[in-house]
Amino acid sequence: MEPKTDEKAASRRMFIASTTAAFAGWIHTSCGPQRLYDMPPERIKQAVKEMEEKYKREYDPGMTVSASQPMPGVEFAYALDISRCTGCRRCVHACVEENNLSRNPEVQWIRVLSMDKGKGVSFADSEPYYDPEKVPEEGRFYVPVACQHCANPPCVKVCPTGATWKEKDGIVVIDYDWCIGCRYCIAACPYGARHFNWSEPSIPKEKLNKNTHYLGNRPRTKGVVEKCTFCIQRVREGLYPACVEACPVGARKFGNLLDKDSEIRYILEHKRILVLKQELNTLPRFFYFYAT
Repeated sequence: MEPKTDEKAASRRMFIASTTAAFAGWIHTSCGPQRLYDMPPERIKQAVKEMEEKYKREYDPGMTVSASQPMPGVEFAYALDISRCTGCRRCVHACVEENNLSRNPEVQWIRVLSMDKGKGVSFADSEPYYDPEKVPEEGRFYVPVACQHCANPPCVKVCPTGATWKEKDGIVVIDYDWCIGCRYCIAACPYGARHFNWSEPSIPKEKLNKNTHYLGNRPRTKGVVEKCTFCIQRVREGLYPACVEACPVGARKFGNLLDKDSEIRYILEHKRILVLKQELNTLPRFFYFYAT
């Protein structure tokens, strides 16, 4: 039996879209700039210096760009205490400020979902736009969601240009210069953690965080995808992510999964742990737990 006309049209559109993205990836890979780690160390230094000078001219003379590498013997992981989170969203705003997220249009890497205690963790019944006079609300609990920094990340597998990959310290990163905006990674991510810049990001100069990282919070452009990086510009300097420091109740924990004496290891070994959408085998490095 012949397929219907609309099915044929849909198949043609899918083929054209896939072919176009693959061709764009091939062109970018063959003719475009080199990815960060494809370059020799001296060329990396030069590229970072050139980028820093460009940002100083365009944004602020105090702009700095780091290309710090993963530390040996470190694999970062995150844990969030659902029993403590109050849904105040201070983590959201701290992330926006630290990571130079667009204010207009507004981009937020962290979504806090309000859920019914009677239904448990249910995305279908969650409310991301809750706006009561006070939090926490009676009968509700809160589940913040951002990039899960999966050990088996589906977003990495579908990127046609290799613009996104997993670092040795567990951070899934994006090289914005290599992103062609195909949004395959957004479709592949089961956590809704990636965000596309449909228009030119806007940040007031007085709000700009001048301390940036090549693979993190440096200024982005229209047409690229971005997401949480565990505040790569901070954690590779021995600091906590901004959201961890902003949490008023200590619900957020962060550390080295390979350090047997770290707080994150203690939590994994002694608390009730869950990961989101475990059945998908993405192996998140973002864990949720109940301390009480």
